[in-house]
Amino acid sequence: MHGTAPAGAVFVARLGRRIAALFALKMFSTLGAVALFFYAYFWVMRHPLSAMTVMPLTWIDDWIGFIPAAFPLYASLWLYIALGTALARDIGELAAYGAAALALGAVVLALFMLWPTKVPDFGIDWSLHPAMAFMKSVDVTGNACPSLHAAFCVFTAAVLHQQLKSLDAARWLLAGNLLWGLGILASTVATRQHVALDAIAGAALGGATAGA
Repeated sequence: MHGTAPAGAVFVARLGRRIAALFALKMFSTLGAVALFFYAYFWVMRHPLSAMTVMPLTWIDDWIGFIPAAFPLYASLWLYIALGTALARDIGELAAYGAAALALGAVVLALFMLWPTKVPDFGIDWSLHPAMAFMKSVDVTGNACPSLHAAFCVFTAAVLHQQLKSLDAARWLLAGNLLWGLGILASTVATRQHVALDAIAGAALGGATAGA
């Protein structure tokens, strides 16, 4: 008699087939979407329709504090988002994911134009943190609220949760997805790219998009 394949092996096989499906389309659509997003993001940052509003700090900002080591977690959002594309079941699911992400980005960019916001000056010597210093020189302090980083993080976390469940992923993988998402969310404040109010507003929009 042939034994039943271990649950882990079955999951890995399903995962491999899911990633391989439409691989080229997924890869190039992701690269194209990211390029388009950054073009629109920086264009909006340079063409606000009114004066910048400085976002206020709260007790949450003090509680989290500045954590330079959180930068890799912050940067991992782009890998996180790519997983949502990679695990799409078919072209219909891929298109739905892309359309929802596009709508979310468009809404937030429109808010940035109508109500330009920026984070306060935290008085940090960024030269002591080279990786973040480069990011700060490019991203400056605009496009703060709602945080697109937080919005895409929560939206992707919800999508990945459903995708992993459809693959019968183990509970530890579902928990890992949740922890990764929460880590990215906290890193938006810990890297001082955003204040807590930015992250909360972005998370709310991302959650609303996922639930729509």
